[in-house]
Amino acid sequence: MIPEAKLSRLIDRFHAVEAELASGAGGSAYVKLSKEHAELAPVVSAAMEYREAYRELSDTEALIADPATDSEMRSMAEEERGRLKERLTKIEHDLKIQLLPKDAADASSAIVEVRAGTGGDEAALFAADLLGMYQRYAQLQGWRTELMSMSESDLGGIKDAVLEVVGQGVYAKLKFESGVHRVQRVPVTEAGGRIHTSAATVAVLPEAEDVDIVIDDKDLRIDVYRAQGAGGQHVNKTESAVRITHLPTGIAVAQQTEKSQHKNKAHAMKLLKAKLYDMERERVDSARAAERKSMVGSGDRSERIRTYNFPQGRVTDHRINLTLYKLDRIISGDDLGEIIDALVAEDQANKLAALEAEGA
Repeated sequence: MIPEAKLSRLIDRFHAVEAELASGAGGSAYVKLSKEHAELAPVVSAAMEYREAYRELSDTEALIADPATDSEMRSMAEEERGRLKERLTKIEHDLKIQLLPKDAADASSAIVEVRAGTGGDEAALFAADLLGMYQRYAQLQGWRTELMSMSESDLGGIKDAVLEVVGQGVYAKLKFESGVHRVQRVPVTEAGGRIHTSAATVAVLPEAEDVDIVIDDKDLRIDVYRAQGAGGQHVNKTESAVRITHLPTGIAVAQQTEKSQHKNKAHAMKLLKAKLYDMERERVDSARAAERKSMVGSGDRSERIRTYNFPQGRVTDHRINLTLYKLDRIISGDDLGEIIDALVAEDQANKLAALEAEGA
């Protein structure tokens, strides 16, 4: 049973946020309150449903216990009690999941970086496959994507790419994709038919909003230069490419995809904010090492998380020992959701078990 006091605090906070929004809060306060309101609304709705289900069960049990209730009515009430208990158990479980401590960035959009690893041209082709997989998955979720930058290889693969994925709750799902993805297949360049193993790394960063990270202009060095293509040749006659260096941390980002210097600068700032926000989150997370143990995987981008074995047509996620023999539909992005949903469910189950163990 979920304590009534906990539900009351939750509902009271929701009403307080509504009142503050109605009073005309502006600027960053309005943004923060709106985000909190959006996060609390579904939880409060579930809490109200739980209250109602609990009240119905209590009323039914009172009817059964009442000596004045005739046998036919009692029999009907006992049958109803079984149905209500089953319903309440499901509602309670779903509400407990919603009440779990949330990552502050879960509701955010995300920036996905895909980089070819070991394996030369084959690794670059695999990185291109992964990029296409995420673009298709995002499309199926109704999210908007924008390719912020991409460096292509000679055979049509990619050396690295940065993809912005915009939507509600993007990071909550895509964050489990961070890590090393390994592929086993016969490369197009392999004449002998031998299976090669290559890899690509994926980093998923929550997109930072202005209220999440503040950057002082004096801490930035901005360089502009001519965009370059393959082989180093200049692809623009104007200096449209932009490199921004954050002096206190030494983090540097560069963008040259757009023909407009203004657009490249905007993309670079967005990427820099995401990297600084991620660095700050990692600093905080390292101080909460125990909490991170309950997550699926370590979140370390050097961790090998998944293998795509083409000869066997299988994909194995090593963190939850899940193997699916539908590689074509996963690498196309159509069935990637099956793996992501399993990872989310496992993460929730681990956190719920840890929370219940603490309360035991």
